[in-house]
This record gives sequence, structure tokens and C-alpha cells, in this order.
Amino acid sequence: MSEPKSSERPLRAVDRAYYTVRDGIISGKYRAGARITEQDIAAASGVSRTPVREALRRLQSEGLVDFTPNYGAVVTAWTEGDADEVFQLRAMLESYGARRAARQATPEQLARLRELAEAQYRESLERREDYIERIGEINNQFHHALQDAAASPRLSRALSALIEAPLVMKTFHMYTPDDLTRSAQHHLELCSALESRDPDWAASVMSSHVHAARGALRR
Repeated sequence: MSEPKSSERPLRAVDRAYYTVRDGIISGKYRAGARITEQDIAAASGVSRTPVREALRRLQSEGLVDFTPNYGAVVTAWTEGDADEVFQLRAMLESYGARRAARQATPEQLARLRELAEAQYRESLERREDYIERIGEINNQFHHALQDAAASPRLSRALSALIEAPLVMKTFHMYTPDDLTRSAQHHLELCSALESRDPDWAASVMSSHVHAARGALRR
């Protein structure tokens, strides 16, 4: 989820530092293995070094940065094994979340999920300039909204870094047009399962969705 708009409540210093680094990693400004210094982040985000340290600890807990002794924070480098593990965990946890959401989601949450799914589907068909970036962000919002609908704080904590992983690994840049449309169609079908209050259908669609995503990246 990108930094909140200026019309929303002002960010705390630690949040400004957090989004400065997170968005830099996702955009490719901070590449895998790159060192991130407290001084640079403090200057870029306009905060002191104390909130920067807290932001980096948060990013470490989400798996986006690592700390190396006598060197400091570096952007996490993703291996094939890391990617396999991430997608396996997502398949298990997000299927469970979809099952919960089928029972727990409010009408407002279902409407928001449907709105996001339809927006992603349109982007996958129209393919206007910068559509890959928009699809990545819409997808991220969809999965976070589904997580909220599952109404499980423990699940949210477990999924926090896993949901960000596709943005960090830029998986959508590796998708074919058919892959992008199929992914969006999965979201639409998942919405139908949730609206039908069918936990088994919702869990099945989510599992297929995550495994299809990993399969697309292996080609």
C-alpha cells in the first residue's frame, strides 16, 4: 500500500521513513543487496534518525531488509527458493483468509473487493501506459482488503510481508497478457465466492490463484 494521499491524516515520522524506503525498494531505487543508511533515509524523508531506526526494524520484520553486522541495513535479495517458500506460505494462509472472509466480510468490504477486482480486470484488458504498475498496486490493495475482510489480526501479522513480496519481486513484469487477465479473472471469481458466502469455493479459488502466479514465474 503506497503512502497515503495528502488529504489524509499526516504521517508520523516513522511512517514517512517507512514509506520512503518501502516505495524505494518497490520502484527499484533501492536494489537487492543495496545498503541503506540511516543518514540517507533521514535526509530523504525529512525526519531524524530515531524514527528511521524504527522504520528499518519494521521493514526487517516484513522481510524487506536485512541487517549485516558492521555494515547495516541492506535490501533483501530474493532467491528462487525464497520465492517458492513465499508462494507456498501464501497459498496456505491466503486460502485460510479467503475461507474466513466468506463468513466474516461485511457488505461494504465485499463491495470494495468487487470494485478492485473489476478495476484490475479493466486494466488487464485496456493495457494503457504504465498499466503494469497500476495492476500491481490494485492487486496489492485487493489482497490487503481481503486480509481485512478475514478479520484475523494474527493472520494479518503473518501475511504482512508475504503480500508485499510480489510488488518487491516485480512479478507482474514477468506476466504475459494472458497471465494478467487470468489473474484478474481469479479475483472476480473469488468475489463471486465471497458474495455467495461459500468458504470452500473461496479457498479453492485463492489456492489456484496463488499457485498459478508461481507457475507463471517459472516459465
